[in-house]
Amino acid sequence: MFRNYNQINITQGIGPESIAFDCKGEGPYVGVSDGRILKWEGPKFGWKEFAVPSSFRKLCDGSTDPNLEPICGRPLGLKFHIETCHLYIADAYHGLLEVGPYGGVAEKLATSAEGVPFKFTNGLDIDTKTGMVYFTNSSTVIQRRNVDSLLRSLDQTGRLLKYKPYTKEVSVIYKGLVFPNGVALSKNNSFLLVAESTRMRILKFNLESGAKAKNMSKAFADPEVFAVLPRVPDNIKRNKDGDFWVALNTGRSESIQSDAPDPIGIKYNEEGRVLKRLDGHNGMIFNSISEVKEYNHRLYIGSVTKPYVSILNDY
Repeated sequence: MFRNYNQINITQGIGPESIAFDCKGEGPYVGVSDGRILKWEGPKFGWKEFAVPSSFRKLCDGSTDPNLEPICGRPLGLKFHIETCHLYIADAYHGLLEVGPYGGVAEKLATSAEGVPFKFTNGLDIDTKTGMVYFTNSSTVIQRRNVDSLLRSLDQTGRLLKYKPYTKEVSVIYKGLVFPNGVALSKNNSFLLVAESTRMRILKFNLESGAKAKNMSKAFADPEVFAVLPRVPDNIKRNKDGDFWVALNTGRSESIQSDAPDPIGIKYNEEGRVLKRLDGHNGMIFNSISEVKEYNHRLYIGSVTKPYVSILNDY
C-alpha cells in the first residue's frame, strides 16, 4: 500500500465525484450525494457548505438516496474559471450551473440543446482564453440514478456540448457517443479528450478542425481514438504540465486478484504515451474511483460512493 496516504472524511453525504481548487488555490471543493458543493477549510474548520443547486435543503441535506437526486441534484464535474473565480458545475439533473466566488445557490445556465433536454449532465472543462465551457451529456434517455443500466445498454444518445458564456448559447459538437463522461482540454486548448465509458476508451477531438469537418451534416469532425483502456474510465484531469490523469472505475471488483495488476489511474502525455500507472494494490479504499487530480505534488482521488477524499503524497 502507499506509504504517505491520508484521507479527508466527509460526514455530510457521500461521493466526492470530482475535485476542484479555486483561483486562490483554496480547497479542495467537492460535490456530494445530497446535491451540495463542499469546501475543505482545513482540519480546524472541516467541510463547509459552499453552494447548492436547489433550495430543497430540509429534504436533501445529508441524503444518500439516489431517488432524491432529481430534486436535490447531483453535482459531478467541477471546474473554476481561473480568471473570474466562478465555479462551473455539471449537475447530473439540473444541467450546467455556475456560482460566483462566494458561493450560494447556483444559477442554471443550460438544461437542453437543440430542444433535447439533458438527462445526465456529467463532465466539463473550461477554455479560459475564450470562456467556452465544454461538457458531456451522457444520455438523453437514462438518468444518473440508473447508471448501471446505462453501462449495460447500447444507448448512443450521448453528446459533447459547448456553452458560450457571452451569448448564453449551447451548441452540440458531436452526437452518437456511448456514455461520454470526463472531459479535459489540452494545455494550449487545441484538442479535447472525452472518456467514452462503455467503450473503455478516450476520444480526441481536434478543436481547430471543427470548421473543416468533411461531413457537414455533423457539427464536428470525427474524433480519433486517443487511448484504449483496461477498465471503464470516468473523469479526466490535466495537470499543470499538460499531462492527463484518467481515472479507472467500473470493472475493478470483477477482475481483482491478489497477484494481478490493479490499475486505478493512468497518466498520459499529449501524444497518448503512458507516463505512469497508478496501482490500487487491491485495497478496498480504491474500489470506486471517479477522479485522479494532481495538484501541488499530491494526488487527490475522488469517488462516487466513498465518504472521503483520498490523498497520495508519494506516488
